[in-house]
Amino acid sequence: MQERYINCLKKELEQKLKELKEIFDITTIYIGGGTPSFIDSKYIKEVLQLINTVDKFNDIQPTDTEITIEVNPGTVTEQKLLDYREAGINRLSIGLQSTNNRLLKEIGRIHTYEHFLDTYNLARKVGFTNINIDLMLGLPEQKINDLKDSLNKVIDLNPEHISVYSLILEEGTRLYDLVKRGQVKLPDEELERQMYWYVKNTLELNGYKHYEISNFAKVGYESKHNMNCWKQKEYIGVGLNASSYFDSVRYSNIADLNEYLKNIEAGEFDKNRIIEEVQDDEAKQKEFMILGLRMIDGVSIQEFKNKFVQNPLYVFRKELDNLTKEGRLKVDINKIKLTNKGLDFANQVWREFI
Repeated sequence: MQERYINCLKKELEQKLKELKEIFDITTIYIGGGTPSFIDSKYIKEVLQLINTVDKFNDIQPTDTEITIEVNPGTVTEQKLLDYREAGINRLSIGLQSTNNRLLKEIGRIHTYEHFLDTYNLARKVGFTNINIDLMLGLPEQKINDLKDSLNKVIDLNPEHISVYSLILEEGTRLYDLVKRGQVKLPDEELERQMYWYVKNTLELNGYKHYEISNFAKVGYESKHNMNCWKQKEYIGVGLNASSYFDSVRYSNIADLNEYLKNIEAGEFDKNRIIEEVQDDEAKQKEFMILGLRMIDGVSIQEFKNKFVQNPLYVFRKELDNLTKEGRLKVDINKIKLTNKGLDFANQVWREFI
């Protein structure tokens, strides 16, 4: 099945590259999941080699293009990591979530902190110099001391990038059902905000720049891929359930594996595509604000003008007036950005632009 799936993914990728080679310039490649590190590394190499066979992209070099793969602890060997390096991958994103094994088990993770350490140390050994570690807050029964312990251990490892996300319950999962039945308790909103501000202050004191609501990086190691997305730049996704944004259209591939494979093997690529949104200028402007306000530096007024030939201070004068009066936004001649209060109520800020 792995081989069949990768063959189909390559067919889709080849078609996309041929369609776009004259107008599309690749600046980042992101191999996400699921758990792409689970499959044989030869398949990852094949996908990246295919990109390099297209004339437009022959000049891609590891030093020029950020190429990331998501890795779950316990799913890689030293040889897999060496294969990734040989294929041009220069950034790893490791899904740790917590250093507390009890909490990892509670959220259904199959790895332990010890598995993570083995993976991280192997990555350093083979030469990866750009590593992100994912942490989570707001986990079931998580205390502030649990978070402090995880954060201290991760800081000691000195990764280049740290992402810290709040737990989002997915309907249909075991954890969702346990919480709904009251068998598992999540931290209340006040404790979760205390956790967030502890993370922010601690990481900044240890030399990490807070550059997006959930992301912290050493200088020069901000995720180029994510920055492109937050700046509303275009991207093409290939593979099962992959998302794309191109020519003012947001669309995704279907999530049914057998249907995805059947359509590609029949050459009916369009059957896999689900159109989610066709944007007009107003929708693009609103989205530009929402995405831009995820970044700590905020929305550049000049970049908005360059893209839309309008001034956001005028287009969104009503929304900006309300939000600045509430103390959730700060506006100056160059930027529109969240205040500290705005960080705590970011969802409410974004809703003003929907």
